[in-house]
Amino acid sequence: MMQEMLGRSRECGALEELLDAVRGGGSRILVLRGEPGVGKTRLLEHAATRARGLRTARVTGVQSEMELPYAGLHQLCAPFLDRLGRLPAPQRDALGTAFGLTAGTPPDRFLVGLAVLSLLADAAGQDPLLCLVDDAQWLDEVSVQTLAFVARRLLAERIGLVLAVREPSLEPRFTGLPQLTVGRLGDSDARALLDSAVPGRLDERVRDRIVAETQGNPLALLELPRGLGPEELAGGFGRPDARPLAGQIEQSFVHRIRALPPAARHLLLLAAAEPVGDVALLAEAAALLGIEDSAAPSAEAAGLVTIGTRVRFRHPVVRSAAYRAAAPEARQRVHRALAEATDPDTDPDRRAWHLANATAWPDEEVAAELERSADRAQARGGVAAAAAFLERAAELTPDPADRAGRALAAAHAKYQAGGYDTARELLDAAALGPLDERRLAQAELLRGRIVFASQNAGSALPVLVRAAGRLEALDTGLAQQTYRDALHAALIIDRPPSGAALADIARAALAAPPGPPPERHDLLLRGLAAMTVDGYRAGAPTVLRALGALCTEEVSAEEGLGWFPLAARMAFNVWDFDSNTVLSARLVELARGTGALSVLPSALLQLVSNRVLAGELDHADALIAEARAIGEATGSRYLAHYASLVTEPWRGREAEVLKATDAMARDAGGPHCGRPDEVPGSGEWAKAALYNGLGRYEEACAAAERAAERLQELGLAIRSTVELVEAAARSGRPARAAEAAHRVAELARASGTDWALGTSAMVRAQVNAGAAAEALHREAVERLGRTGVRITHARAHLLYGEWLRRENRRADAREHLGTAYRVLSRIGVEGFAERAWRELRATGATAPRRPTESRTGLTAQETQIARLAGGGMTNPEIGAQLFLSPHTVEWHLRKVYTKLGVTSRKQLGGALLDGAAATA
Repeated sequence: MMQEMLGRSRECGALEELLDAVRGGGSRILVLRGEPGVGKTRLLEHAATRARGLRTARVTGVQSEMELPYAGLHQLCAPFLDRLGRLPAPQRDALGTAFGLTAGTPPDRFLVGLAVLSLLADAAGQDPLLCLVDDAQWLDEVSVQTLAFVARRLLAERIGLVLAVREPSLEPRFTGLPQLTVGRLGDSDARALLDSAVPGRLDERVRDRIVAETQGNPLALLELPRGLGPEELAGGFGRPDARPLAGQIEQSFVHRIRALPPAARHLLLLAAAEPVGDVALLAEAAALLGIEDSAAPSAEAAGLVTIGTRVRFRHPVVRSAAYRAAAPEARQRVHRALAEATDPDTDPDRRAWHLANATAWPDEEVAAELERSADRAQARGGVAAAAAFLERAAELTPDPADRAGRALAAAHAKYQAGGYDTARELLDAAALGPLDERRLAQAELLRGRIVFASQNAGSALPVLVRAAGRLEALDTGLAQQTYRDALHAALIIDRPPSGAALADIARAALAAPPGPPPERHDLLLRGLAAMTVDGYRAGAPTVLRALGALCTEEVSAEEGLGWFPLAARMAFNVWDFDSNTVLSARLVELARGTGALSVLPSALLQLVSNRVLAGELDHADALIAEARAIGEATGSRYLAHYASLVTEPWRGREAEVLKATDAMARDAGGPHCGRPDEVPGSGEWAKAALYNGLGRYEEACAAAERAAERLQELGLAIRSTVELVEAAARSGRPARAAEAAHRVAELARASGTDWALGTSAMVRAQVNAGAAAEALHREAVERLGRTGVRITHARAHLLYGEWLRRENRRADAREHLGTAYRVLSRIGVEGFAERAWRELRATGATAPRRPTESRTGLTAQETQIARLAGGGMTNPEIGAQLFLSPHTVEWHLRKVYTKLGVTSRKQLGGALLDGAAATA
């Protein structure tokens, strides 16, 4: 063993360290990267032999399996499926559906990931677990995504995960995990390994040439000399091979395979085409091909394959060599035999794939079978596999119309899987065939969605609107949803390019026929469109009616996930805080409950904004911890940046705000931005609020001007106009402040809510004087006190107190400034609290500063876990919400207990309140 592992002390040491850590109760991940033949597989074998006390699970990626959904993941989880019933129901159902064990709706891939994490963690609760994955670059797409998700969530589960990835590789999902590059051997180790592989005396000059040509690749050192005759080994006579090293290694195996008897060669080809390694299936297919029983001993004697309980090739290169060495007709024959030997009831998809590989000409029967496999893949959430099945089905479809329809379906599946370039090619192929009007409209809709996702969202909007127009006469519901998505996108794009303006889309939506019941959808869409085309006052009442219906009437999960994101945003835009609270909370609840993790991050951020305005920054931090957990699992940086812009301005933390703003500006050239050189509006609003709190009004005014300049697009522009009034009034721009206050007042009258009218009174008070100003200040305090917008209410007290101090009414000023300081400091709005404290001191009051830092010492994630545990949730329930295993939740809780000085879940609520009270 040691001889075969020459020059690998560093790699073996890393593996031993990983094994020791897992035995000690921790989780460890290691990604081994290296070229073919460098020894990655051998290192995995080394880890397996040293895994004393650990249960070992093995997975091998196979190139021909890349199109079968969850194939790699099923290899990993198969030994533990008897524990499936121990998972929470949503996870159990998701994994059961993914593996085809049960019927159900297509599971969200991150819910599947959480289920795999829970399943492995449960298995590791009995014995520490070592998961070894070879040729991970050849796993199917969804298995790669899931393993990357699991790897990033492992912490305290007694699980070791080692993934071997062939280089060069385009696989990006394992980046960010601990990596170890397996390099080539040094000269001395290479010579020693070569001597061990070549019997007899080797000419020194030949040794030097082989070592130089193989460049220290262990497999090459062991295999290439096998292709040299005695005269070449003795004196170096013979033609040097100029092929790349990987090609030389494979060609060496090809020579050895071609030297075998025909039956053994055919058996190796059959085994190479059958990726599962099922000995019974191999034997049945071999019998169908008339391969003699003597073939297996011959193949094993050549050292190329081992046939035991499973068929294992010596190295993945042997498999590819055996397959490549065969003629196309021979490959088709073995795939046909494998299809015939595969049970159509228990493994219909693999049978269909073999049939496709056995078919050279269009064949409707095979194409239809592939289409059925695509349907099954879609039902399991395997969109990448469905796309592959449909793409091949289209190629094999004889009828042009059917071929175009399948190409369109394949394009849609490729889009869902993120294969945008291939999706465009399939759309072009579909356009060559006859498509009816409905499919033409669907094709245009899909093209718009592809452009939106992969290029520039603004450029996609005209395409989406054209698609919606074509759909109006065919499917009013889908047309309505398309207008909804286009309008929502236009609201959140920082600067739509020419031709994609919100008003253009709104006019098209207004001209469209009404959608199907319920009416609330049409009300919301037409209210938004009217606000855009005819003015805020024209549409706000209609939007408010729609929001009332969405909040009070029964709404299905599908409807809620589709309409609540826009509705919650519009509740914010029409100053309806109660509806915003209800809709954002229900959207988060729906996304969690249904496992719609593609919706959950943005839903959490909407609820974060709501809770911040309510003055619950600690609750917002806990939600952000949940959102960031998803971001870590998915590799999204957006969540962290945006969350900072929601909370940090109120805390007065300039460095954090500027860091997040700069990060978002660097990303501004991406698909959802208009011009790459501008900071998104959210960053400018954040700076305006920050600098108003810090009393730096010139800087606040400049930022607010930039953010408020496109008020017709609503959103943060409205809030930025509120900041602009204060900043302009305090920086010597009374005319600009009055103009902005007038605009806010117009919007507020159209809304009519206490939040709107109270804010209007607050800003108008700043541009008035005398009795008029005082009346407006009082109105602002009274109206905002009836809302849940606690931060704005506290600011109204602050502004009133500041005005009273300037009027030299110090006693009255102390009352309002004291209220503002108590509230703002208690909820952690540090910038404005500091401003209130300075004003309070200026009245002559004694006002000691109140500490604002939390005394619990908990991280945001620990606070969230403590909050949920104190609220009665179990560890599995907490893990499901935060994408952690129950073991990791328990590990965090032990740290929480220590920091808070408690011993049980019942004490957590009181301890958290005591910590908050310490800052109050």
